[in-house]
Amino acid sequence: MNAVALLDYASVLVFALTGALVASRAQLDLVGFAFVACLTAVGGGTVRDLLLDRHPVFWVGEPTYVVIAASAALMVFFTAHLVESRYNWLIWLDSFALAIAVAAGTGVALTLDKPPVIVVLMGMTTGCLGGLMRDVVCNEIPLVLKQGELYVTCALVGSCVALVAHAQDLPQLTTLGLAALSCWGLRAGSLLFGWRLPVYKSRPPRDRS
Repeated sequence: MNAVALLDYASVLVFALTGALVASRAQLDLVGFAFVACLTAVGGGTVRDLLLDRHPVFWVGEPTYVVIAASAALMVFFTAHLVESRYNWLIWLDSFALAIAVAAGTGVALTLDKPPVIVVLMGMTTGCLGGLMRDVVCNEIPLVLKQGELYVTCALVGSCVALVAHAQDLPQLTTLGLAALSCWGLRAGSLLFGWRLPVYKSRPPRDRS
């Protein structure tokens, strides 16, 4: 099994856990847990594979991904009540899932020899869309859109790091590891230290009279 496949498995597992935690906050039933977990786990990778015309889509070719996501949902369904702060668990697990998925997405695009812009976009797509789908379906404020918080920026940086490392002919594992570390480090800094991007603030029009 190659590094990209391992990253896909890891991102599916961790994103599924976040989906199940959001389902617990929404007080869904077991089927709802499984649906949200699977949607979160494979959503970004599915869009990536469809855009890259990659057949079959990764979880269709290997249904074990769905089994892993559903198993994660089942586990959280019976244990979520033991977690003191589910939201804190959610945002930190999501940060790990984001970093892993960005590395997986860039790895797939690099393996297919896609142009640099596509490599970066596929990393961002794989990392961000599953969590966005999860939050929209469960009527949560999407983490990806939290005001000023670094999220998409982290995916962008991680994808660009992978691109630069690949251009230096570094081994695949090193390339994808650097991508994941840079993405997670930036996201963790945002959560721990409040790193933010400036946000737009509307101003009243000037009186020109």
